[in-house]
Amino acid sequence: MATVVIAGAALLVAANTHLVHVALISQPDCVPHARLPGEGGSFRAARSAC
Repeated sequence: MATVVIAGAALLVAANTHLVHVALISQPDCVPHARLPGEGGSFRAARSAC
């Protein structure tokens, strides 16, 4: 029974490590967005990387 618990915990840690790794290495492409407040009545990025 302890082996199953340890294996489950190891799987959980591995999955979370993978998710953090992918989140840190991925960079989304720039998309068109409003650059000035109130431009076209739309929302804008809080801090644009483009």
